[in-house]
Amino acid sequence: MLTTWQTAVLNWSERVSFQTCLLAALGVLVLQAVVLLAMGQPPICTCGYVKLWHGNVLSAENSQHLSDWYTFSHVIHGFGFYLLLWVIAPRTPVGLRLVLALGLEAGWEILENTPIIIDRYRQSALARGYVGDSVLNSVGDTLAMALGFVLARILPVWIVVGLAIAMELFVGFMIRDNLTLNIVQLIYPSEAISAWQAGR
Repeated sequence: MLTTWQTAVLNWSERVSFQTCLLAALGVLVLQAVVLLAMGQPPICTCGYVKLWHGNVLSAENSQHLSDWYTFSHVIHGFGFYLLLWVIAPRTPVGLRLVLALGLEAGWEILENTPIIIDRYRQSALARGYVGDSVLNSVGDTLAMALGFVLARILPVWIVVGLAIAMELFVGFMIRDNLTLNIVQLIYPSEAISAWQAGR
């Protein structure tokens, strides 16, 4: 049985329009950008130009342009957030679930650019010179998550799972890093993994 409060929340969520969700999603992206700017992150790469793709993970321009090898990880975030919200809020309209996923991703992007997380990343061989993301890159990561969320919504489960595995293997092969290794190195940095990533 649903409580009166739960019923009220469900009734409210069912009345949220697509336009409202779209405005809320835009608001999340704007808020993310404003907070990152207030934290001192550069709006774009300090090199002074913008690239749609930057593929050199060892350069100072990594995580500074619109997309890079880590964009694939954020698409997988979208897969995960879709699953999480499908499990815990299955009756919530998908548009509202997307807004919630954007809020989760934006929250992580802000946390990721705090000194404690930046310093943690620097313990990995591939992130020794990491200084955080540009605002452009961070917002691009959140949009990549939204793409993953939409793909998880419209594609069969087996394709989504296959895409996640394929992206992890492909990125791991190309740069010796991926979402799985990123999580491991963030939680419990391994010198063995760092040595392998550095080619030693």
